[in-house]
Amino acid sequence: MSKYRIFDIHTHIFPEKIADKAVGAIGEYYGIEMDGNGTAEALLESGSKIGVDKYLVLPTATKVEQVQSANDFIAEMQKEHSNFIAFGTLHPDLSDPAAEIDKIIGMGLRGIKFHPEFQNFSLDDKEMLPFYKALEGRLPVLIHMGDENSDSSHPKKLARILEDFPGLTVIAAHFGGYRAWDESCEYLVGKKVYFDTSSSLFKLDRAKAVQMIRSHGVEKMLFGTDFPMWLHTEEFDRFMKLDLTEDERRMILYDNAAKLFGID
Repeated sequence: MSKYRIFDIHTHIFPEKIADKAVGAIGEYYGIEMDGNGTAEALLESGSKIGVDKYLVLPTATKVEQVQSANDFIAEMQKEHSNFIAFGTLHPDLSDPAAEIDKIIGMGLRGIKFHPEFQNFSLDDKEMLPFYKALEGRLPVLIHMGDENSDSSHPKKLARILEDFPGLTVIAAHFGGYRAWDESCEYLVGKKVYFDTSSSLFKLDRAKAVQMIRSHGVEKMLFGTDFPMWLHTEEFDRFMKLDLTEDERRMILYDNAAKLFGID
């Protein structure tokens, strides 16, 4: 059990009937053996081993027809678990994103998750601009960033979005770019955007990770595991091996996220 308060800013859960299939598909795409089974119960069990206080739970609709059911499920999970904060999902094929965002806010969901590769769009597609406009100043967005097989979520594309929509609150997952950390340093470090630590510390050099954290701004860093990609014990161990101060650890593990969501 950790001595720190912990807010895991990047987790995924699925309905039990599809959890194994969904997790298997993600692992196959990335060529990584997944550690968890993707249910809410598995998430809570994994997080309890390091004493997680809060979880941000994230859905992704890979088809427009999945948007409503995915949002209904994640909203129900938020109601059932007081330590869950839930984001909703949108899809590029929605004809009226503003109306869907109104509905998501009405359901009590606290933001939006985008995954350009899984949802088959590029961050700077002109069709996505109405989404960003409708979200600006209303809901934060967490975006999967970086991919070895695609440039759909390349850091330079997000940099353009940040310039065009300065009021948009963005969490750029995976230190701003999964396996694209040099590009994140070039285009995103120091910008008005949050980074999370998820699915990065297994590969990212520790000294480079610390350098990125401090260059970007510790106050804009958030701890995340990407469960069920990784279990909490291993991601927390990787994080604690970074040469950070106690204040920096507390900020990243809990305080920054609590401030972002108005907790405590």
